[in-house]
Amino acid sequence: MRVLSIFLTVMTALPAMADIVVSKRTIRAKEVVSAADLEIKDQVVPNAVTSPEALIGQEARVALYPGRPIREGDVGPPAIVDRNDLVVLVFDRRPLSITAEGRALGRGAAGDRIRVMNLSSRTTITGFIRPDGQIEVK
Repeated sequence: MRVLSIFLTVMTALPAMADIVVSKRTIRAKEVVSAADLEIKDQVVPNAVTSPEALIGQEARVALYPGRPIREGDVGPPAIVDRNDLVVLVFDRRPLSITAEGRALGRGAAGDRIRVMNLSSRTTITGFIRPDGQIEVK
């Protein structure tokens, strides 16, 4: 009985090994991650991504180095609007709908909040990026 209690104590003290995803090569910020860039490593790291499917097609927000764990905040959806891009500003409150041309003051993906300069009035406004690349002003 004593041997069993010692065995159980030792087994509960050891951390469980889990698979994490690491990079095979240096992936620079703003690069899209592909399946060939990733490998699985048997290691315990809190908050590390455990599924390669969650990373494939995502854009690196920071540099990802070979062999280092990738955390959820290190990647995100690919940006569709870059800094200094000309974009269409849309204000749509039925029955009123206004469009104007603007210049993006940042970069982001669909759903991100971004600052934009209205080219007609030279004022800076914020809006959300639509999936088609237009900026919805609220």
